[in-house]
Amino acid sequence: MSGYFANIKETVTTIFEGMAITFSHFVRRPYTVQYPDRIPIRIQDTLPFRYRGILDVDLEICTGCLACERACPIDCIVIDAPKDKETRLMTLNRFDIDIAKCMYCGLCSEVCPTGSIHHTSEFEGADYTLKSMLRRYVKTPVLAYKPKKGPETDPVLAQILDRGMTYLEDFAPAVPAPVVPKAAAAATTVPAASTTAPTPVAAPAATKPAAGE
Repeated sequence: MSGYFANIKETVTTIFEGMAITFSHFVRRPYTVQYPDRIPIRIQDTLPFRYRGILDVDLEICTGCLACERACPIDCIVIDAPKDKETRLMTLNRFDIDIAKCMYCGLCSEVCPTGSIHHTSEFEGADYTLKSMLRRYVKTPVLAYKPKKGPETDPVLAQILDRGMTYLEDFAPAVPAPVVPKAAAAATTVPAASTTAPTPVAAPAATKPAAGE
């Protein structure tokens, strides 16, 4: 019988302890942050430079090389850039990125020679339909960028190209190939097959059986 009343006492005590904690929050300052309306700094501005957010494209410095389209493992990038046989210039007719399929691996931005396609700090990609998540960057056909042998003379393009090259240097720095010592290389070299024909070996002459055998 004493155990029964002890259980009732423990139940009432724990209820009052829990409610005391609950009621104490009525007079405390709330810890919930109302995103994104009541934060002093945008979350996007606090993310590191190498953050892989939603992709963006600077068509002004896109060469139409299709390197990003080939590097994408899930084919979320579609580019149409035919080359004029007479002028030998490429025209960008289409540059689409399906954000709904993108897995933010960063392979496309690593192979871009000018940094035209790059990740941003934007991560809010939610929308009402999948069609609206298909980003079409080419509104009207434009000529692809042709890199100069020297520095870019157009100040506008030079600024965009400088940003792109800076992005490549910081986001995807070139890693030199490892140097293999000559001794190790010689040890791992497979000897070439000999082309010399083998020397024929004469078969032993058959002996004539002796008489009476």
